[in-house]
Amino acid sequence: MCGRYASSRRPEDLVDEFDIVESRIQDALEADYNVAPTKEVYAVVERPPSKDSLEPPQRQLRVLTWGLIPSWAKEASIGNRMINARMETVAEKPAYKRAFAARRCLLPADGYFEWYPTDDLTKSGKPRKQPFFIRPQDHGVLAMAGLYEIWRDPDKAEDDPDRFRWTCTVITTEAEDSVGHIHDRMPLMVERDRWADWLDPRVGGDVGLLVPAAPGRLEAYPVSTLVSNVRNNGPELLEPLPLEGS
Repeated sequence: MCGRYASSRRPEDLVDEFDIVESRIQDALEADYNVAPTKEVYAVVERPPSKDSLEPPQRQLRVLTWGLIPSWAKEASIGNRMINARMETVAEKPAYKRAFAARRCLLPADGYFEWYPTDDLTKSGKPRKQPFFIRPQDHGVLAMAGLYEIWRDPDKAEDDPDRFRWTCTVITTEAEDSVGHIHDRMPLMVERDRWADWLDPRVGGDVGLLVPAAPGRLEAYPVSTLVSNVRNNGPELLEPLPLEGS
């Protein structure tokens, strides 16, 4: 799964990186080195310029909440469990198939965290888990495949500007060999030459879109256990620790 990641790029940098036509960012998010579910995150989407417009979709940068709330959900709390969607079943699961058909997005990240169980035991007798940070070897942006939904809050009035919630989920796939020893799942990365097809809502939910990135693009290194507490946040969380025995 993907339950934590880092996102420190400024919105103006993402606008350039992803060829954004329209930025919908009113207040920039702070650099976040410990992004956790229910937090606000940047997302790249493609939307029509206006309702019922015949113009092609425009690429936008928006702020979404991590934890997808399906359009049919009766309450928002379901989003707390919808942080990841498995690539193998995303086109079939009721919670995701409508979004997969027309509301795909990219979630920019510096990299993501996974925890590897070690031979050391905690005081409670459980294996101590060592966090690793996994990022592109070239230190470029990691474009994670995602889905988004727009949920109408039934408890808010029609004229309430906050009546619609924009939420998202990260699609995961089997981890490639270079990082699979840490965790068997990883975010589905979308290569740059496939961004247009992935984002275009006019392209239906074809499972042919679900193509893992070429292997060998990622590197992993151990980091401080401070990242295990979501209240800790800062660039020091990405500082590498020496590998034992090296």
